[in-house]
Amino acid sequence: MRNFLLGLILVRVLVSVEGLGVNWGTQATHKLPPKTVVQMLKDNKITKVKLFDSDHGTLGAFAGSNIEVMVAIPNDQLAAMNDYSRAKSWVKKNITRFHFDGGVSIKYVAVGNEPFLSSYNGSFLNITLPALKNIQNALNAAGLGSTVKATIPQNADVYQSPSDNNVPSAGRFRSDISDLMTQIVQFLAQNNAPFTVNIYPFLSLCGNDNFPIDYAFFDGGHDVVDNGITYTNVFDANFDTLVSALNAIGYGNLAIFVGEVGWPTDGDISANMNYAIRFYNGLLPRLVSNKGTPLRPTYIEVYLFALIDEDAKSVQPGNFERHWGIFRYDGQPKFPMDLSGNNNGLYLVGAKDVAYHAKQWCMLNTKANDYTKLGDNINYACTFADCTPLGYGSSCNGLDDIGNASYAFNVYFQTQNQNIEACDFQGFAVLTTDNISQGNCNFTIQIATTGSSPPRYNDHSYSAPIYITKKTRPTILYYFDIQNLSWYHSEVLEIQRQELPPPTSPAPTSRRGQSQLLPSPRRSTWPVTASSITSQIYHTKSSHYASVD
Repeated sequence: MRNFLLGLILVRVLVSVEGLGVNWGTQATHKLPPKTVVQMLKDNKITKVKLFDSDHGTLGAFAGSNIEVMVAIPNDQLAAMNDYSRAKSWVKKNITRFHFDGGVSIKYVAVGNEPFLSSYNGSFLNITLPALKNIQNALNAAGLGSTVKATIPQNADVYQSPSDNNVPSAGRFRSDISDLMTQIVQFLAQNNAPFTVNIYPFLSLCGNDNFPIDYAFFDGGHDVVDNGITYTNVFDANFDTLVSALNAIGYGNLAIFVGEVGWPTDGDISANMNYAIRFYNGLLPRLVSNKGTPLRPTYIEVYLFALIDEDAKSVQPGNFERHWGIFRYDGQPKFPMDLSGNNNGLYLVGAKDVAYHAKQWCMLNTKANDYTKLGDNINYACTFADCTPLGYGSSCNGLDDIGNASYAFNVYFQTQNQNIEACDFQGFAVLTTDNISQGNCNFTIQIATTGSSPPRYNDHSYSAPIYITKKTRPTILYYFDIQNLSWYHSEVLEIQRQELPPPTSPAPTSRRGQSQLLPSPRRSTWPVTASSITSQIYHTKSSHYASVD
């Protein structure tokens, strides 16, 4: 009897892990080798992964792994997929060539990513459904349609409840895209493909100062009653709002996948380890129990967002965008996370045989003679490296001015693969072999991989606005616009912010646009208005450093 019970426990653990997927994005300056990541997934018994492209180097690493893969067609390729011949070519190149015994177990094709976001101003409205149809039809023609399904990962802003009846049962598709969404749902149903939605309770909390904090988690403290059904968390309410929207058009039984759900650990006052632990300690047991939601009390396929931090992602939605990983940039686990759902305080298995650069850091030279150009050099460092941990409410927000400068110089130095010339900054920086990390603020040493390279920014990449606090009051220190090659100029004692024109094409992906029961709109870090802040140089016996007033 004892062995039988132990067997049941083991089966339950394995089933819980196999039912969980993760998102693996690769917008990082230093990427772990694909084979290393695949081994991480296997070591943690994660058997499903969602990608954001169809990179062959990445896909090849999954050959023979038996890990189910969702490949993706980025939004900027949707127009090309409106040509059926090009869709057929894409399927042949990226699906068929990997479909063989011992190959890659590709199960889904994500056609675009949140293409109907309100912030895209309709840029993809007319090309997404034709692309979906062409890809699925090409899969069917290739004899793969019964095993590989095309779907569209949607942001939860495609459905909503009216402001005067903001409950899940009143959920409907957004009025401006209702007809289009109905056509998409009909096509998905015809091909037995799932509706994929991204749900972010975190955005409800960080985007709305009046949002009840307990409602973002799963351990109670706030209830919403809807026709006799009590909702204790925004995840269930959001999911069931979609179920109601599907019911309203006659497709209430369509399969639903949660393509992204997670909690970031830095870059915002609500993005921290404690909240992430609380969130996952509530989410995972629910998934293991197959409890589902009030309107779908059954198993839900879920992909956690995300696997690894990405230090080169756009921060237009918020500084937290680079910190969604359950693993750090180097593949090491951030916090206890028990995928069995038993909350036993276990840690995930980290990446193995990771190579790092030498144990050396770049820091502010406190013996420099003239600090009038220090601000320019900090700006430069944070324009081409990730300074988001310095942001208001973030892990390194408590550093003094020397620490702020040192963090900026070090993260740039590491991003540049510890090139000795990258730790100079006109004489403001020096090397040290002493670990200059402070408290919760980790001054990282980058990984050394054959693919390591400084970041490349596209037309829509913006450096994060860095917030330095004085008496807890946030003040923007700098901002750089890569697209227009203009930034706030630091001239001795004054930093003048220039007005930034809006982008000429769609902004980077933003997970926003849902109300009380749904995630609320994120407070934007862009655009900014023209203003100025004064930078003063303080002199002490040992050093000079810049601060803001």
